[in-house]
Amino acid sequence: MVQNQKSLARPIEMEGVGLHSGKQVRLRVLPAEADSGIVFVRNDAGNALVPASHRLLNGGNLSTTLSRGSVQVATVEHLLSALHGMSIDNARVELDGPEVPIVDGSALPFVRLFHEAGLRSLGKARRFLTLTRPVRVKAGEKEILALPDNAFHATYGIDFPHTAIGAQTVSIEVREETYADSIAPARTFCLLQDVEAMRRSGLALGGSLENALVVGEDGVLNGSLRFPDEFARHKVLDLVGDLALLGAPIRAHLIAFKGGHRLHAALVAKIMSTRSAWSLGTSDDRLPAARLAEFAHLKDGLLPLPVGLAG
Repeated sequence: MVQNQKSLARPIEMEGVGLHSGKQVRLRVLPAEADSGIVFVRNDAGNALVPASHRLLNGGNLSTTLSRGSVQVATVEHLLSALHGMSIDNARVELDGPEVPIVDGSALPFVRLFHEAGLRSLGKARRFLTLTRPVRVKAGEKEILALPDNAFHATYGIDFPHTAIGAQTVSIEVREETYADSIAPARTFCLLQDVEAMRRSGLALGGSLENALVVGEDGVLNGSLRFPDEFARHKVLDLVGDLALLGAPIRAHLIAFKGGHRLHAALVAKIMSTRSAWSLGTSDDRLPAARLAEFAHLKDGLLPLPVGLAG
């Protein structure tokens, strides 16, 4: 059965602080019609429209920012992740400031509001971007390999020298149920030793123990983790959000090691510029098993860490 596009059944609203700007922001997410996509509206800047598009990506390693002319919308990744993860294809996102609220550092507050508002089918088929051949990006030891698949799978490995984080790898099929339960609650994180340097650079001005996991010499300062591998799961959360800039839900197996927003952006750019590597179709269009098996060997040895399953 062909999947249809979705939007919210009714608007949602929240207020919060921007992680990097430190400014208080009011956010509204409203229903939108089929094929309109996700569009940000800066109410404080003449209602300027900033579509969630890879063409407007203004790269950075600590967050994802969209720019259209002189108007920016910063730290969009957690909200986009929630929209993408919950299969919401079309929405109008109104802001009265330059940055999406960080709330608790995860996507869970957005997901809860989406559940309260409800979703509605728009009666028009979803168009999936299905990878048909591998795409790889690499920067030193950092790497992402995207392989053809008939669903959206993410495998993400990290390896930090700090023992409170260490080496973690998580693998999950990203769909509404697994996203809400196993990805959305994972919070963003930073090392205490990096906080002052970020603030001197004008970043993390709104950061606190209420909206980020902070790792000090003796461990996590916030208390208990939501998952033993919460750090790796948050990387998946970020990846889901950054891939929303493709403009269509992806069907591929993404295998990442030591990635981040900059490498995610490089992957999005390479996918979009390699038109021979993907096709657009409905949920009923599937790659044959023989085609998927053709590339399975490329996974071997990419991740030097044991893989844990989420969900």
